[in-house]
Formats: sequence, C-alpha cells, structure tokens
Amino acid sequence: MPPRLVIGNKTYSSWSMRPWILMRALDIAFDETVLPLYTEETSATLRTLSPGAKVPILIDGDITVWESLAIIEHVADKHPDRAVWPRETAARALARSLAAEMHAGFLSLRRAYPMNLGRAPKRAKLDPEVAAAAVADIARIEAAFADALERSGGPFLFGAFGAADAMYAPVVARLHTYAAKVEARTQDYMEAVMATSAWQDWAAGAAGEGWRIERFEVP
Repeated sequence: MPPRLVIGNKTYSSWSMRPWILMRALDIAFDETVLPLYTEETSATLRTLSPGAKVPILIDGDITVWESLAIIEHVADKHPDRAVWPRETAARALARSLAAEMHAGFLSLRRAYPMNLGRAPKRAKLDPEVAAAAVADIARIEAAFADALERSGGPFLFGAFGAADAMYAPVVARLHTYAAKVEARTQDYMEAVMATSAWQDWAAGAAGEGWRIERFEVP
C-alpha cells in the first residue's frame, strides 16, 4: 500500500507543501491526511504519530519520517528511478546545498511573508526594517536561482522539477502572494513552477479549504 503523508492546511503549511508537491510532480503514489494547524486536537494527534509532533509526517509501513527534507531523502532512497536529485554529482551537491539552505534559513522572508494561498496577490505593508531584511533574503534567493538556472538552462533549477524546486515552492508562493519585486528570470522560473500540475493541484486543494488563521493574515 502507498505511504501516507500527514500534512497541515494547504493554504498555510509551507513545510507540508514541499514533499507533497515533489511526490505529486514525480508521480509517486501516496495517500494524504490533512490536519488543521494549531488546534488542540491536531497537536494531540501529531504527538501520537512522530516525536517531532509537527507536519509533515510520512508513514511508510513501519517507517515514520518527519521534517520535509528528511522525507524528501527517504523518497529519493525508495525511488532511485526518479530524479529526486540531479544525477550528476556536482549538480546534486549544489541542489542539496540549496535545499539545506532553505531548510535552515531565510527567516526574515518567512516571518515577513507567511505562506497564505488564500490571500489575493498584492504588496504587503511592512515595517521598513522588516521589509529590508526580507529584501536581503530575496536577493540571496534570486542569486541562487540565477546560478542554478544558468548552469542547467532551466526551466527548473536543475532542468527537470526535483527536490530543490520542491523546497523552494513555498518561496515561489510567498513571492507571488506578496507581489515581491523580482528579476525577469526569477519571474519566469516562478511561472514555470506555478504552471505544473502538482502546483495547480495543491492550489486547488487550498482553495477548497474552509478555515482561516488570523496569524497568517498580513495587510
């Protein structure tokens, strides 16, 4: 039977989006369980599923994996026939470095522009200091995108959609939702990601959700 991916609201859960969109893009079968974020019931359920007690969680038979990047690595191990990571050694090392940089960093961007697929795209009204820190993160992300796209030729970071693209998919969502000023090449990359059927399926799921969380609402 296929593994089960436990995720949070598709509108808000950036970390859940990463393994979900990768597995969908690579046509790897899985079942999903969607839990609303920040409820007592969800917290209690998650504590029974993994030590981390956070989404996403992949339950693959008697194996439980948590944290987006760990789930992606498990998927790569289970499906060596799928190009989760680039085949070429140097490109694979770069892709993993970019994925780890995303997993550990860009806190200013994440705090200023929380994931919210229910928000109509428009510029956010931010404190100048907060905005400056987010712009610095965006500059680093754009430089990373430009380097990877120059090496691969695009349309995705390493040619075909893979783990690095999945790790940055919520960044694409944030840049789009808050109408961030980006270079033309970044915009082209964003459009390519948002045009994938995996992205469209996730967005459709988010659109069908009936709940909203105030802490993610940015004017």
